[in-house]
Amino acid sequence: MSIVINLDVMLAKRKVRSNELAQAIGITEQNLSILKTGKAKALRLSTLEAICNYLECQPGDLLEFVCEKVEEV
Repeated sequence: MSIVINLDVMLAKRKVRSNELAQAIGITEQNLSILKTGKAKALRLSTLEAICNYLECQPGDLLEFVCEKVEEV
């Protein structure tokens, strides 16, 4: 995956537990876990906004683009 979600890093920096964040922004702990592990296929902007608001951070603090090299044939 070329988009890496660094939510666990920001949670550690802010000393916030996953269950606390999930409850505060109104999503299940299971959905938050899927997001944290990078298994999510999509992320609603409203969810991203709620996370950033609660953790007092920017979307760029949570999302990172990692360029995957494409092999030429």
